[in-house]
Amino acid sequence: MRIGEAAAAAGCTPRALRLYEQRGLLPPPGRTASGQRDYRPAEVARLRVIRELLGSGFTIEDLRSCADRLHLLTQDPPPRCGAADAPEGSGSGVVGRRLAILDAEIDRLTRLREDLARRAFGDRAAFGDRAGADPPPYEPVPVTHRSPAAPPAPATP
Repeated sequence: MRIGEAAAAAGCTPRALRLYEQRGLLPPPGRTASGQRDYRPAEVARLRVIRELLGSGFTIEDLRSCADRLHLLTQDPPPRCGAADAPEGSGSGVVGRRLAILDAEIDRLTRLREDLARRAFGDRAAFGDRAGADPPPYEPVPVTHRSPAAPPAPATP
């Protein structure tokens, strides 16, 4: 299938497909006699895996580090990343690194949230009083959305 068909089947754009190929996530596809890219079902399955992993929080760089094993994830059922019988260096390091990065970001956001709540509602508001009292009620600030200046309404005779 051509690039537009393959991209649509995988839920991405032709531009994204070319990027994955350029970054080494997808091997260069075969070419037709006229030089157009020709994708097979196995490559579309790999594209779907790439899209799923990117949607799960992995980066292109994460996937590049294990691109030679991405085809394994197209198997039915796919192997578990942290499986005890997984070969050494099978990509679980990528998962561990991504989890550590996500945990650090969650910690950072939690501290940011606590700081903001403390500034807005006082010391007991970050996660509520640990003795069981609820933090002060949150009062949303009313926001008025204005559209750009509209022309005056026509006068009715």
